[in-house]
Amino acid sequence: MTNYQRQQLELENSFVKTMLVDYGIREVTTAKQAKNGTREFEFPVPCYSKPRLKWFKRKKYDLKDLPRLRIASFKSGYVRKQNGAYKPYQINPVYIQNIQYVWMRDNGELYTSNCENHARALIYSPIVRLNYILKFYLKNYAKN
Repeated sequence: MTNYQRQQLELENSFVKTMLVDYGIREVTTAKQAKNGTREFEFPVPCYSKPRLKWFKRKKYDLKDLPRLRIASFKSGYVRKQNGAYKPYQINPVYIQNIQYVWMRDNGELYTSNCENHARALIYSPIVRLNYILKFYLKNYAKN
């Protein structure tokens, strides 16, 4: 490990300690995830949306019994919400991408078609991914 990589890892770990102490967030990374470069965090709030939480309150559910929000940071650049759906949900920023296809019809003519597609912006820096996770949590789940 180079000196720069060691400094980045120390910076990342100090940011995680700040998250853990200041916001009550727990790191629940398994050994296999750590080996693959993934870090997963459990937040002190239920994983459901605000309208769904209102439904639970109306039905007299204890919110402490609901599953906690889990968000993971992957080495590939993705940030995903790990629960609340049948598969992990990507929360990376979205941008519109223009795509061109060239194809040929039966008569041998070439055609070019254009379309717009939604794509996810990858976050390659681990410290930026952690910062993005914290901002996402504070914006969407933390109580004001």
